[in-house]
Amino acid sequence: MPKAFKEAPAVAANWFPAAPADALDRGSWWKLFDDPALDALMDEVAISNQNVAAAAAAYAEAQALVRAQRAALFPSLALDANAGQSGAVRGATKPASYQLGVAASWEPDLWGRLALGVAGAEASAAASAADLAAARLSAQAALATDYFTLREDDHQIALLASAVAGYQRSLAITVNQYNAGIAQRTDVLEAKTQLATTQANLVALEGQRAVLEHAIALLVGKPPGEFGIAVAGRNTTVPAVPLVVPSELLQRRPDIAAAERAVAAANATVGIDRSAYFPGVSLSASYAGASSTLGSVVSASNSVWALGLAVAQTLFDAGAIKARVEGAEAARAVAVANYRQTVLAAFQAVEDQLATIRSLARQVDLRQEASADADRTEELTLNQYLQGQVPYTSVVTAQVTALSARQTLSQLTASRQAAAIALIEALGGGWHAPANAPAS
Repeated sequence: MPKAFKEAPAVAANWFPAAPADALDRGSWWKLFDDPALDALMDEVAISNQNVAAAAAAYAEAQALVRAQRAALFPSLALDANAGQSGAVRGATKPASYQLGVAASWEPDLWGRLALGVAGAEASAAASAADLAAARLSAQAALATDYFTLREDDHQIALLASAVAGYQRSLAITVNQYNAGIAQRTDVLEAKTQLATTQANLVALEGQRAVLEHAIALLVGKPPGEFGIAVAGRNTTVPAVPLVVPSELLQRRPDIAAAERAVAAANATVGIDRSAYFPGVSLSASYAGASSTLGSVVSASNSVWALGLAVAQTLFDAGAIKARVEGAEAARAVAVANYRQTVLAAFQAVEDQLATIRSLARQVDLRQEASADADRTEELTLNQYLQGQVPYTSVVTAQVTALSARQTLSQLTASRQAAAIALIEALGGGWHAPANAPAS
């Protein structure tokens, strides 16, 4: 395992490591974005998301199976009681008879088969708990990503609405100049084309926002018809994400924990199948009484008892036990390979997001400079057109370039937020900072 991530920043003095342990609470990591509306939606995910609810039910089922396996380690006790009366159709009726019996049985775990069954069930339950954590984390990350994408759409809609207003003014100016004989008919057509295209883009973006709102409704467990998110200003917060070392990642990611526990469960299955090579031993005991009167059914003169020992050994099965053991060993090899692949995929996910975050951060200043220059060019070109120095095509080109630069700069913020969310998810969710660690 590498000592550090390849794409990690060289200087990370203000970042603190997470406390490694898969069992720790993931924490409200989304609060780093300081968005009350997002906080409220996250509370609903924990309660109403049906994928999370299904994972929670599966975990409860796995815990019940553990209790059932543990019960097999202890003796079982059964009580049998009956009362009856019989007689001939035309004859005398026989006296009533009463019977009461107690039977106990126990299978000592000489070869560890029952203990392995408990261990396997516990490993499966731990994997189910990790699946629950993974389902919750996945739903939270999806919600945060969709939410900030929706807020980005709100901002993009505002940019396009502003551009439409500006293009309408440009069209009015061009029409006036055409009526005065200064501009050409093609200038008017270009202005109309640009306005209509931008209006169509605005309508398409509004439809995209509606789809995102429906996706968020599904994540919080509500029908889309009863759910809505009001338009609001964009949150531009891009938090710094504390980084862990690669070895801690194995303890933090719930999917890795689930894969590792699957290996443990498969290993227990191998032991269970191997125990079939050894004889099975069971102990039994019973005590019963019978009498024609209920009061004397448990008296010593009417009672019998029995103790028993049973041993069973398979002498010939045409290789069935061997085949089951080999099959269990192959299943364990599959689980081991899946575990290793999950770990490698986790490393890749972290490296990918670290590289993405670094690339996006380096683009910020350049995109801001490009947008400012494009805005200035748009203003100068329009003034030159009004003075008859340049054709209207130059105005259209400058306006399109400026709008594209503004949109790209806006999308850059949303991309950085999405990358931060993806990195948090790749690292396994929230974390617990040491008491003396400064906030990033």
